[in-house]
Amino acid sequence: MRQSPANRILLLLKTEGPQRAASIGDVLGITSEAARQHLTKLAEDRLVEPLTEPGSGRGRPGQLWHLTLAGNQTFPDGHAELTATLLSTMVKTLGRDALDTIISAREAETVKRYRKEVSASDLALRIRQLTAIRTREGYMADSWMEEDGTFMLVENHCAICAAARACAGFCRSELETFRNVLGANVERSEHILLGARRCAYRISPL
Repeated sequence: MRQSPANRILLLLKTEGPQRAASIGDVLGITSEAARQHLTKLAEDRLVEPLTEPGSGRGRPGQLWHLTLAGNQTFPDGHAELTATLLSTMVKTLGRDALDTIISAREAETVKRYRKEVSASDLALRIRQLTAIRTREGYMADSWMEEDGTFMLVENHCAICAAARACAGFCRSELETFRNVLGANVERSEHILLGARRCAYRISPL
């Protein structure tokens, strides 16, 4: 089913970050004015908002449109409220050690499952294989090689954001999972829970 222009704009801002109206128009194949009309409607619904573009110089300042918190929440975080409630109840009734045990068991199972698909001898290919898995799981992942020979893996959406907000152990576990599966150095350089629009990981050989 073909997406509406509004939904395509939301997806573009989610995956590519803040954009000018003209750039959005180019991607959607519509005029800048038409893009601004869609953006204005989305802004009225509090799903997007404009920011003054840094370094705009003299004259009318440029605007970069980005998703608001409500806009980000239009992307699925399955059973978010239930997840957060269950985790909170578990910690209160069983203690944090019980939750840590569950996270460790989940990590071991995830590593085992990922290794069935991430098996290439070449690091670049292993990263592409992991990217495909994470995209399939709802993380809107992408990866590429940087000019210095390191790699970037980014996740434009957190499919377990509610759980991660309730317990930072999920984020630590994710980082260890990537290191284990890729057999490489992996460092998180951007973090959604710290206010970034995405999670980003810099990867280099051991």
